[in-house]
Amino acid sequence: MKLAELIKNNVHDHYSIRKPYMIAEAGVNHEGSMDLAKRLIEEAAEGGAQAIKFQTYKASTLASKDSPSYWDRSKEPTASQFELFQKYDSFWKNEYEELKVACDEFGIEFMSTAFDAESAHFLNDLMDVFKISSSDLTNHPFIELQCSFGKPILLSTGASTINEISDAVAVINNCNVPLSLMHCVLNYPTQNENAHLGMIKSLQKHFPDYIIGYSDHTLPQDMEVCLNATLLGAEILEKHFTHDKTLPGNDHYHAMDMHDLRKFNELVDHTFELLGVFDKAPLESEEISRQNARRSLVADRDIPMGKVIEKDDLTWKRPAHGISPADMSSILGKEAAKDIEEDTVLQYEMFK
Repeated sequence: MKLAELIKNNVHDHYSIRKPYMIAEAGVNHEGSMDLAKRLIEEAAEGGAQAIKFQTYKASTLASKDSPSYWDRSKEPTASQFELFQKYDSFWKNEYEELKVACDEFGIEFMSTAFDAESAHFLNDLMDVFKISSSDLTNHPFIELQCSFGKPILLSTGASTINEISDAVAVINNCNVPLSLMHCVLNYPTQNENAHLGMIKSLQKHFPDYIIGYSDHTLPQDMEVCLNATLLGAEILEKHFTHDKTLPGNDHYHAMDMHDLRKFNELVDHTFELLGVFDKAPLESEEISRQNARRSLVADRDIPMGKVIEKDDLTWKRPAHGISPADMSSILGKEAAKDIEEDTVLQYEMFK
């Protein structure tokens, strides 16, 4: 299912879970190389992501020159947002059109987060869903602009209060477009103890009418954070993606790679095999146990023909090939239609 269809259909049930839609967040990990960007697309598709997302911005319209950093300076030493963003803002309309073609060739959905009005307009021709970053959750005019295209919105909620999220949801609802909310923690990287995946349940509680997802910034390690988010009901996952996790700087150090993505999909497949179905019912494989491990009513002593059945005439033993103990009242007070020996599994035809 395409992401737009998933959000539009809004078919979810918070008592059960389903396999998540995975977005590989390439961001600007292409570092201005078209060959590398296409490699990221190919590897994301091979790893099993349903979509790959880039980030589209110009440093001059995104951050002032005195904007301080908010990332781990030991991993990315650049102190100014403007300086960092300026390093990777070379891709624009023509480049993203080329990347969209490459995504189509590899069978993976193209997405990119727009960070200004111009990029929002040209990206509208290339994608079916607008992703709004946590940093723009309070930027209501920009949210309204992206809603004006009439496409579903995927809204990250990092560093936000419930009231701020509610205000943004109201803006989007006024525009009458489908919406999904993403739990997110704005630490780069996010330590596992700061992931607070329980907030997924809070979003489900406060916003029960929307599909809830999770945008992850933890270190990939064994991908357990994303798996646990899935088990809590996150139906859309987004995680930074790179071709080489050892590269310094920017978003490489907390990104997954193709191998992490494959491992995650294997974990999800195995987990869902264990989860099975969510509606409680006996399984076909349990039928022999239902028949042989449950009990039937059994004659606790010899019962002569014509005797009126009392409780003291009865006991219950395995197997469940006769009258269930749950139905004992149905034979109490009835007459035995034949002589019944002690330890006989009782059947209805034995009684008048």
